[in-house]
Amino acid sequence: MKSIAYKYRFYPSDEQARLLAQTFGCVRKVYNEILRWRTDAYYQAEEKIGYAKASAKLTEIKKLPELSYLNGVSCVPLQQCLRHQQTAFKNFFDGRARYPVFKKKNRRQSAEFTKSGFKYVDGKIYIAKSKEPLDIRWSRNFQGEPSSITVSKDCAGRYFISCLCEFENQILPETDKTVGIDVGIKHLFVTDNGTKIDNPRHTVKYASKLAKAQRKLSKKKLGSANRAKAKMKVARIHAKISDCRLDNLHKLSRELINDNQVVCVESLRVKNMVKNPKLSKHIADASWGTFVLQIEYKADWAGRTLVKIDQFFPSSKRCSCCGYILPRLDLSVREWVCPECKTEHDRDINAAKNIRTAGLAGLAFGENVIPA
Repeated sequence: MKSIAYKYRFYPSDEQARLLAQTFGCVRKVYNEILRWRTDAYYQAEEKIGYAKASAKLTEIKKLPELSYLNGVSCVPLQQCLRHQQTAFKNFFDGRARYPVFKKKNRRQSAEFTKSGFKYVDGKIYIAKSKEPLDIRWSRNFQGEPSSITVSKDCAGRYFISCLCEFENQILPETDKTVGIDVGIKHLFVTDNGTKIDNPRHTVKYASKLAKAQRKLSKKKLGSANRAKAKMKVARIHAKISDCRLDNLHKLSRELINDNQVVCVESLRVKNMVKNPKLSKHIADASWGTFVLQIEYKADWAGRTLVKIDQFFPSSKRCSCCGYILPRLDLSVREWVCPECKTEHDRDINAAKNIRTAGLAGLAFGENVIPA
């Protein structure tokens, strides 16, 4: 059994919108108050506070007269935000993430409801404190019942609900096809057989429209209603870009998993690469990290294998025919000739071939193979 979150858009009534706004505000307030309290304890007294103490602190602050409004919403999302905060602190202390930050009012808002905070009856979902079902656009069906739901509102003012469900993953029939892919900017990725998938460059496509909306936003008075409207237009353009990018990545990753038993990719430190001032915008638009993440979980569901090659493997500088490694290869050089075997190479195709070879070798030996 695997867990999957089905995401749907919904349209709340005026009453539900007010309830959700109040819930989002209370969740944000509790998260920030507890985070400030834990931060002071950590830096002043070097005390690490766990979930149990944080939950007890929540009970205390709900009794304060100035925070009595916290009792007007369901207690479930308030407890869940503390669990998420505990996970954030665990990731920080284990070295997997940065220190938790405060939630902001003008960012994406969310609230998670477990079984005691919502009802799923006859294909309809009711959240606590609301008598009306959510008006959800059911774009696809799911089996069973959701174990938890997460209600969110993005910066573009759209409401979404994610239903976490258990499902039986289907293992795809085995195939003898394998592929090595080399990601890039001009082409989103290139395969070892020479297939080149163009990068749609969604940010560039909407660049002029986005720039016009941002210029109008910059001229609005701070705090005015017109500024809020202009800000919403900018957010909607960003949402359009993000939706187009995710849709394209999902289709490409699904195609790779359906057609190949083994997919070999190169491990990249995208967070370090986006520090390049000239290429950061294009690297972020390509979204390599999300693409590899989609391949990874879809391979797990389908019974496929994803092999990640070490980031220092010289895939571009190594000749895929004789193994000769160039001492230097500038990024501007897209084609080169091997000094040893005189083979002409396309930089990206040659890299994909080397990634596939190293990936299959590492899979056979149970570890990454890095030539000296």
